[in-house]
Amino acid sequence: MSQVKGISKSIFVIGLVIAVATSSVISILASMQFARGPQGPQGPQGLQGLQGPQGVQGPKGDKGESGAPGNQTVVYQNVTVYENRTLVSEVYQKVRDSVVLIRGTLSSGTVQGSGFIYNYSGYMIVITNNHVVQGSLSLSVTFSDGDGYAAVVNGTDPYSDLAVLTVVGANESEFRPVSIVSSSTLRVGDPAIVIGNPFGLVGSMATGIISALGRTITEDDAGGFPIANIIQTSTPINPGNSGGPLLNSDGYVVGITTAIVADSQGLGFAIPSTTILREVPSLVEYGSYGGHSYLGVMGEDMSYELAQSSNIPVTYGWHIVNVVAGGPAAKAGVQSGDVIIAMNRTRIINGDNLSSYLEENTLPGDVIILKIVRGSLTPEIPLTLGTRP
Repeated sequence: MSQVKGISKSIFVIGLVIAVATSSVISILASMQFARGPQGPQGPQGLQGLQGPQGVQGPKGDKGESGAPGNQTVVYQNVTVYENRTLVSEVYQKVRDSVVLIRGTLSSGTVQGSGFIYNYSGYMIVITNNHVVQGSLSLSVTFSDGDGYAAVVNGTDPYSDLAVLTVVGANESEFRPVSIVSSSTLRVGDPAIVIGNPFGLVGSMATGIISALGRTITEDDAGGFPIANIIQTSTPINPGNSGGPLLNSDGYVVGITTAIVADSQGLGFAIPSTTILREVPSLVEYGSYGGHSYLGVMGEDMSYELAQSSNIPVTYGWHIVNVVAGGPAAKAGVQSGDVIIAMNRTRIINGDNLSSYLEENTLPGDVIILKIVRGSLTPEIPLTLGTRP
């Protein structure tokens, strides 16, 4: 389970370009200069900047009688870059006007990040990260044509790092919404595209692939609870990209860029679109989302070494180290030292699996069947899930 922001130094939340030099800002800026994604694959002359290769050197002509060099022929060749047979530049043209710059005023300075326009049942909203707007005294949204307007927070969910904004007084013509599709069909290796405002460089695009699925990260604002089912991508993500769309090769939103691993190359994370689609109705209509299930346990991933040192007969699963008194797990009879190896007959390999299964398949009040390892026994225990406190 990866940690974000103050929980660990290994990952920090991207998307905040901060104008006032506080101690936390200094650490972010020190990290983010290295937090760049990988360069594109090495093609002819490197394909750097989506540039075509240099011309091919033709053969030298014969020398004339006077010894002067003969004529040279240079052949130029254009390289067109596609993702799944879609021209990347066409994706940019399709989506760029849907991506906005978000600025917030804090008591200690200003912040900025990205967001994108979405049409929710005829109501135009801006979707972004909670950490982009958290603590802001005032907010503004600037569209791709440079027109800026005041904005207000419509709803937030720190447990998923999502926020929905309403733009005040903007003309209808400003709103060019994106389409959001389910991220459930993503596969590792699929192309990934990011458009956002890294370091305030408005309308920047980067490409990569989906590196992994079902990751888990933790942010300070989430109260230590994991943000589950995260998409990992190799697409270069930098501070200021937070809240921008993660796109598939057709230009449809499959996630929202959220965090990177400090001092890494090509380790970025995005909230999946399945989470966005599930939560937006509640965020718009009620201002919050209460659908996160709660077990009431703390634990660690199993490993060969832990199994050997603790005399546990399995090397996978989630080892429980503490059961919250009065919580759902305690009421069900779960004990410290138990290892969760399955939920509703779905194998649980580690904490990422456990958190992602709960997020995608359960709601508070649901009854699930836990299969645990307790000594030499593997009992199945029914458990009624609670709501996060």
